[in-house]
Parts: sequence; structure tokens; C-alpha cells
Amino acid sequence: MLGIVAAVLFFVSFLVNAAEISTNHTFSSVNIMLLGLTALALHIAGIGSGWTRRR
Repeated sequence: MLGIVAAVLFFVSFLVNAAEISTNHTFSSVNIMLLGLTALALHIAGIGSGWTRRR
């Protein structure tokens, strides 16, 4: 699930950067990209994957 969130955040970041949309400092393309990287790192770490191995 977090992998999909990361992909969406990267796509939004790309659109903001490619269209050269002027946004405020908290919604810049770099900040969105960093949120995407955080979601991707959490996904790779196994957080939010939904798989449980409890016995």
C-alpha cells in the first residue's frame, strides 16, 4: 500500500515540477518527493505491507 502512495506522490511531484506550478514552500515538488521517498522506505522496510507471520 505504501508503495502505491509513494508512486502517487512521485507522480504529483513530477507534475508540479514539469508544469512549473508556483506553490508555497510546504507544497513544493522537492517536499512531495521527500514524502514519496519516506513512503517508499517504509514500504521496503515492511511497514504497511499487510503481511503477518504470527503463529
